Amino acid sequence: MNEGLTKTQARNIFYGGSLFFLVIFVGLTVHSHLYALNTSTNNDQLTESVAAGKRVWEKHSCINCHTILGEGAYFAPEVGNVFVRYGGLDDPEGARETLRAWLVSQPSGVEGRRQMPNFNFSDQELDDLIAFLEWVSKIDTQNWPPNDAG
Repeated sequence: MNEGLTKTQARNIFYGGSLFFLVIFVGLTVHSHLYALNTSTNNDQLTESVAAGKRVWEKHSCINCHTILGEGAYFAPEVGNVFVRYGGLDDPEGARETLRAWLVSQPSGVEGRRQMPNFNFSDQELDDLIAFLEWVSKIDTQNWPPNDAG
């Protein structure tokens, strides 16, 4: 009796194991995609203004300083929850106005603080960027960032 694996047995274990883990990988990938699309994001609230706000975000390379949902540079605060930090849950219009005023007033000139440049956003760009930040703040991030400050 042979105590080791034959080449055929080893090949069958390799192919069977590879197929098994490939099926698991594809299943988890499909599940993750459907979860992100249907559950964790507020896909139904995705508007043209939100998409335009994302383009403003990309045009000005905001991610070079800020993180959004944990991605990006860590020079400036996380902005994935900035709308909530500005009171957007209780007073969305007030949060929009405050964010607009803050963005327009930059750089603040406060000594010892990092300064955000003034990008001279148009009114439409401000509306779109704030719509984008509001939309992002409503994504179910499963408690990311771990604190309100980001």
